[in-house]
Amino acid sequence: MTTTMIQAQAVSDRVADGPLRIGTRTTPLALAQTRRVVDAIQARVPGLPVELVKIRTTADLWSGDLARIGGKSNFTKEIDHALVRGQVDLAVHSLKDVPGDVPLPAGTALAAYLERGDVHDVVVTRDGRPLADLPAGAKVGSSSVRRRAQIGLFRPDLVVERVRGGVDRRLEKLDAGEYDALLLARAGLERLGLADRVTEVLPTVWSDGATPAIVPAVGAAIIAVQVRTADAVITELAESFSHEPTAICATAERALLHALRGHCNSPIAGHCHITPDRQLSLVGMVFSRDGSQWVHAHRWGALDDPASLGVAVAGDLLHQGARRLIEATRK
Repeated sequence: MTTTMIQAQAVSDRVADGPLRIGTRTTPLALAQTRRVVDAIQARVPGLPVELVKIRTTADLWSGDLARIGGKSNFTKEIDHALVRGQVDLAVHSLKDVPGDVPLPAGTALAAYLERGDVHDVVVTRDGRPLADLPAGAKVGSSSVRRRAQIGLFRPDLVVERVRGGVDRRLEKLDAGEYDALLLARAGLERLGLADRVTEVLPTVWSDGATPAIVPAVGAAIIAVQVRTADAVITELAESFSHEPTAICATAERALLHALRGHCNSPIAGHCHITPDRQLSLVGMVFSRDGSQWVHAHRWGALDDPASLGVAVAGDLLHQGARRLIEATRK
């Protein structure tokens, strides 16, 4: 009996009394991402019954500024509670929505990362005009302080306003004329089959104001799987389909975020990738709310120690004054 067959039998025995329960948010994007996790699981345990436990989170019910109700934890806390209480066997998150300034609930861990998608941010407009051709005063919708700060650097004449709701709801608001453009994640549009809505793909390499660019969010385009660490069978199952290069980059980026102690209103960007010569390259940036001030750091490190690289880049940013910028966004 092969190791894969032994694992499949162990998982089948573990959920013999019912389906494997997967906790997920209820948005179309969350469900599309969770179906990718289901495919990964059933590729290893064919025919395994699976139930999606759809949980509406506080963030899904709140249309205002998340900072007013405690930040990004509102994307995950109800799902975390269900996992801790044993109401679900594992949980699926967009990694960028998992807070970096607070630890995961005791007894849980991120055990798997699916292969990272496209990290670019994009512009979607009603009439197909790119960012550079939008008139002064055009209304741009974005829920991300990171995007708002970086776009404010290049086009301070645009009116960037918060827009909440799922991607489908945001596009409805754009089409209805409430906004002239939206800033969105390319990966989310692709996972929803909406890539044709993209007007312009923005570079990820920040060029000091010469060309519009947006450095990605920490954890951008990564689907993460959270488990109870005491549940060895499910933990091993998740670890078996984790994409190692993505896991390495995620570790570096989240070490950076944790060391900065950024909150949900902090315009923090961080992107790690593996270079052709097998090194880790990590860029970190912290902005003021309007993008008029920023600090930037870039280091390379070894594949076998991504956390140290994240801490080192955070140290460079803090030395340049990142703490002052982060604290100013709390006001």
